[in-house]
Amino acid sequence: MTKPTIILATSNGVGMGHLARASAIALELKKYANPIIVSMAGGIAEIPEYLGIRVEYIPGRDRGWMEREKWDDYLRDRLMALVDETGATVMSFDGVVPYPGVIAAKFSHPKLALVWVRRGLWQKKPQRFVLGMQSKMMDYIVEPGDIARAYDFGPTAKRDDATLTSPVSLYKKESALSRDDARKILGLDLNRPAVLVQLGTGDSDVNEKLTAALSGLIGWKDLQVILTKNPVDKDGNSLAPDGLDIRVVRHFPLARVLHAFDAGVSATGYNGVHENLPAQLPTVFISNIRGTDDQEARAQWCHDFGYAIRGNQADLHDITAAVKKLQDPEVRAKLAAKCGELPDTTGGEEIAKILFDLASRGEPIRPSWITYNRLRAQDHINRGKRHLAYVVLRRFSLLYRILRPYKKTVAIKQDAPIWSSATTAKELHPLIKGDARFEHLITDASETYIARRKEIAEAAYGHRNEIINTRKS
Repeated sequence: MTKPTIILATSNGVGMGHLARASAIALELKKYANPIIVSMAGGIAEIPEYLGIRVEYIPGRDRGWMEREKWDDYLRDRLMALVDETGATVMSFDGVVPYPGVIAAKFSHPKLALVWVRRGLWQKKPQRFVLGMQSKMMDYIVEPGDIARAYDFGPTAKRDDATLTSPVSLYKKESALSRDDARKILGLDLNRPAVLVQLGTGDSDVNEKLTAALSGLIGWKDLQVILTKNPVDKDGNSLAPDGLDIRVVRHFPLARVLHAFDAGVSATGYNGVHENLPAQLPTVFISNIRGTDDQEARAQWCHDFGYAIRGNQADLHDITAAVKKLQDPEVRAKLAAKCGELPDTTGGEEIAKILFDLASRGEPIRPSWITYNRLRAQDHINRGKRHLAYVVLRRFSLLYRILRPYKKTVAIKQDAPIWSSATTAKELHPLIKGDARFEHLITDASETYIARRKEIAEAAYGHRNEIINTRKS
């Protein structure tokens, strides 16, 4: 029997949560399907080389690679072309706001089932106002479990339109490396303590939190401090206090090497919590209050039930004091033992099974909501309603990003795009983060697909096909 192809699409969120969940699900799907991940997150560069999964990078609207009003059609056409190329019958979307281009791609393929992987613990932000409309346009909604779900009082908490699963995590006991093996891979001293710090940099308050957290590690004898990004501000000034042995390490997935560390300091995102705690890594969580994720609720639950220590994100002195507690071996032992009580995170396997079952159906399952049935069953009669809903969602999406824009990126050259089917992080990172427009092709793309992609690029960028500099890596 031929394995079905399933596309897993993600937005570009504040952290790696969307992409990490898609990766965990795709790894489980590999057993009986052909998963493909498409994402606007730069972290997608790590996936093909380390996980053996085919990917395509799609530039987000806020990259500025094309006129903003062209982006929704560009996204729709990119997804439609990939569906045609691969024969996929199921596409999942992991993100807070389902882009109008995602919904439009589904309407253009009546046999394509669209699944919303909708994380819980939302803050009460503007996007909640169209949650009902977005939900009714989906064929299926899955809510990845959250260990802190008892503290979820957001707009999704009382909805009954989603199938709840266990938490999703890239951490697996059976595949995690031992302490010594993980340290050898990361180049760490086997006999010195080590702490993993996963906090962002950027705005001044975020930078201050990082400095406060690192200050709490001063005095820990022979400590190795491992960061995932350089501790510098936008002007290149160091955010690290003196007296620490700091090194920056890139490794994907980090879940595989978490046993290398004696403790962790992390933002309280879905990804960090559902990797660090199942790995029994004693952790101080410092919330990032930007975005939609209610990290404060998650941090408070972890603290109240003894699984982790919460550093008050609004109090720099409290952050330093909370991190300093990790220097006590008894505190670390107590936290690690408590985390050992957590159930296994099997959500990736559960969601993979849901997607596979949908792909195995002759026709995509349709929910029973009246509005949605009108949009689909009476397509011709209700074309105006569907168009109106699409316009509303598109206007909301634009408004949301005006109110909460992504960080500004480097100015992009307006030359014809670079084309590549690169599959290594070394090749992909410079292309994704560079100052030239980049069109990523899935490996083993057909000539028909390449031709269609050139048409899409020409419509978006305004360059004629013959002057496009095609390069395949």
